[in-house]
Amino acid sequence: MTDHARKPALHGVRILDLSRVLAGPWCTMTLGDLGADVIKVEHPRGGDDTRGWGPHFVEGESAYFLCANRNKRSIAIDLASAEGQQTIRQLVAHCDVVVENFKAGALARYGLDHESLRQVRPDLIWCSISGYGRHSPLADRAGYDYVVQAEAGLMSITGEPDGEPMKVGVAVADLFTGMYAVQAILAALMARNNDGQGQLIDLALFDCQLAMLANVASATLTSGREPERFGNAHASVVPYQVLPTRDAEIVLAVGNDRQFKTLCIEVLERPDIARDPRFATNRARLDHRAALIPLLTDVLRTRDAAEWQRRLARTGIPAGTVRTVGAALQSPEATARDMVRTVEHSTIGPLQLVASPIRMSGTPVVEPSAPPLLGEHTEEVLAELLGPARS
Repeated sequence: MTDHARKPALHGVRILDLSRVLAGPWCTMTLGDLGADVIKVEHPRGGDDTRGWGPHFVEGESAYFLCANRNKRSIAIDLASAEGQQTIRQLVAHCDVVVENFKAGALARYGLDHESLRQVRPDLIWCSISGYGRHSPLADRAGYDYVVQAEAGLMSITGEPDGEPMKVGVAVADLFTGMYAVQAILAALMARNNDGQGQLIDLALFDCQLAMLANVASATLTSGREPERFGNAHASVVPYQVLPTRDAEIVLAVGNDRQFKTLCIEVLERPDIARDPRFATNRARLDHRAALIPLLTDVLRTRDAAEWQRRLARTGIPAGTVRTVGAALQSPEATARDMVRTVEHSTIGPLQLVASPIRMSGTPVVEPSAPPLLGEHTEEVLAELLGPARS
């Protein structure tokens, strides 16, 4: 079979998506990109919370909702009703995976928890996403990205050294958790292919954010010292930060001593800085950061960013201009990688979306479909899976 004839990687996998807002929807959207049939269950009144989140709306549709719900079919079901509960039980029999982020105990009140629904499908893979985990002293506490960024240490290392702790500009704790959920679900599907058994996946925003502290967490554990905030600089490498030029800011990411020598001699034309013993090694530059950065700034302010970029590119030193979001989306790199796609939305018409970043030669991601209207596919899905009488 040629690559062009192969089906999408997750063809034949069906996901029942009971999640809302961002972590769960980001996970299921990615699974949908990979070819899974994602059925998004929403309350008939209002649907996913983010459908009402502004300030940006297009023909009544929230930009926030649009960012995380492509490649899904939406069905409107009231889980609090007996009829809705029965419909979910029937749908689960046709689904491989359930993804949910309800508060602890909420689904059990409806008889729709993992233990109940695995009676309907014993090999069911159940992915539960919560703030602090289903088995935790804080299991009953709602999980919010902002709070988790604060409690899991991320805000303490983000921001200027003399400023206040700062959150990241997007909800990264949610996004990290969504991507860990994708990994766990794919692993569970592989395990089920081997032994025929489903399993429960218990993911916490708090755990995922701790894990993504990476080298900062490792340094804290091994040294016993709390890390500092370095703003746009790097804790371990110098110079590795935003620096001003005559007309704009650029990022320099000088990763080793050889690159630093090249920067000084070939780019800045200041061999004296390279020869200074205070700056000869990265360890020395860390100790003398306060002396080095003003020297570099004085030189960089003598030319425009575009000229420095040309010089840096010729020598292979990692650097980039600080772009706005709009400029990044319209950049030649984004265009070359087809990272902004236009889809046809049922009420908006042509709609631009950021595409999946996944590139696979044999089983590429599916062509994106527009995020659905609330309940847009209710009749279609119920007729397809439960028979015409249920539609």
